[in-house]
Amino acid sequence: MNAITPLSDVTTPEPSVPAEFTDSFERQRGAFLAHPCPSYAERIADLRAMHRLLVENRAALVEAVHRDYGNRSRFETLFTECLLNQEGILDAIKHLRRWMKPQKRRLDITQYPFASARVIPQPVGVVGVVAPWNFPISMAFAPLTGIVAAGNRAMVKMSENSSHLARLLMEISPRYLPEDKLRFFDDGGGRGPAFTTLPFDHIFFTGSPQTGKAVMASAARNLTPVTLELGGKSPTVVAPDYPIRTAVERIMWVKMLNAGQICTNVDYLFLPEDKVDDFVRIAREIIGQRYPDINGNDYTSIIDERSYRRLETTLEDARRKGARLVNLVEGQVPDRALRKFPPHLVLDPTDDMEILQREIFGPLLPIKTYRTKEEIRDYVRARPHPLAFYIYTNDRQLQDWYVTHIMSGGVSVNDGLIHAGLHALPFGGIGNSGMGHYHGYEGFTTFSKMRPIFRQGPIRPLNLLLPPYDKGAFKLLNLMLRLKS
Repeated sequence: MNAITPLSDVTTPEPSVPAEFTDSFERQRGAFLAHPCPSYAERIADLRAMHRLLVENRAALVEAVHRDYGNRSRFETLFTECLLNQEGILDAIKHLRRWMKPQKRRLDITQYPFASARVIPQPVGVVGVVAPWNFPISMAFAPLTGIVAAGNRAMVKMSENSSHLARLLMEISPRYLPEDKLRFFDDGGGRGPAFTTLPFDHIFFTGSPQTGKAVMASAARNLTPVTLELGGKSPTVVAPDYPIRTAVERIMWVKMLNAGQICTNVDYLFLPEDKVDDFVRIAREIIGQRYPDINGNDYTSIIDERSYRRLETTLEDARRKGARLVNLVEGQVPDRALRKFPPHLVLDPTDDMEILQREIFGPLLPIKTYRTKEEIRDYVRARPHPLAFYIYTNDRQLQDWYVTHIMSGGVSVNDGLIHAGLHALPFGGIGNSGMGHYHGYEGFTTFSKMRPIFRQGPIRPLNLLLPPYDKGAFKLLNLMLRLKS
């Protein structure tokens, strides 16, 4: 789940690399070369150590994230970060033996039946992780689960907006895993570009598409493979058949979670023309019930003043260009010092408005109306592939039509965000919204070299096809060609 990355993070092409980065990398590289393939028992022990870190320091972790935000709903941190990552680690522990098992592969006719072919997952080495601020525990430990399960070592650079959490992790992590296996770093004032110049064996980055391009360019100098978890404008469509109240309840849950600061959030909504008034009425009712006071602890703050001002500017731009703004907590005065931004619906948005041009990353929801599914298809297709797509309809054929005709990183049907939290499903974008997958088995394979191994048998059938090519060789080759025709 990516966070909006400040443009200032994209700096010079060849930044100076801090000594603590290079020293840690060399130490982890040396440890990997000395012990390149940890056993199943070692990996299980390391995963259990990470699990203990989360469990034994839960209160301190939640408090650190709360302080970094100014006010982060403790329930949301416990649910979306602590619980999901504890589950993810336990899921990896449960399945690791099967994941590590060599995979038998078929032989072709020139080798059968005397040889063997297998794929063996092996660690790639030292992995660099660049974690964002919006889900800083999750976006560090979710990839780490796959990294450690695959037998690798990792260096994790936290966001400049996660300074309290970074310092805590730097302090407590060595109690659970040695620094030649896992080490955390704070940002230290825009050190991300320097971090990604290290010759890692893999880089996992979560952030904006613009910064993702810079990371990919930096990694290319060392031919380092990358997994990019980016963002974009994820659309949602409510079909005429779907109960509008249920749609509002589920859509607004996603939109208000973490005050909308989620890369897979509902970024804009398509509604049938006759459903808009009902949506507005029910949304006001639901938000009033769920957040009777947005200055309370249940409603998360916007991460910093710059982001708060960006949301204000986005909303004012929409108003000035003709949109109708609906304040869902009208009458409540937000706490500007805590950066509590009131949730708004934006009706009648136009494509020249900022709100439809860039990822919102906040509690603003533009609503577009439509008449045909083809309108939605054409609109979304004309833009970069989104990270998520949400479809609300009980019509199975219509569900399948949308899935077939609109490409996205992932899909939830009749709900939002849920697919991103399931450990059995891979998570990742496509095109502008990212590349590569992680979570569960896909996380294990992403950070493994799925290494093909061929073992020749005592009898080599290919010898029958060696030169000089006599009539017998041609006869055998022609027989093989006929069998494959």
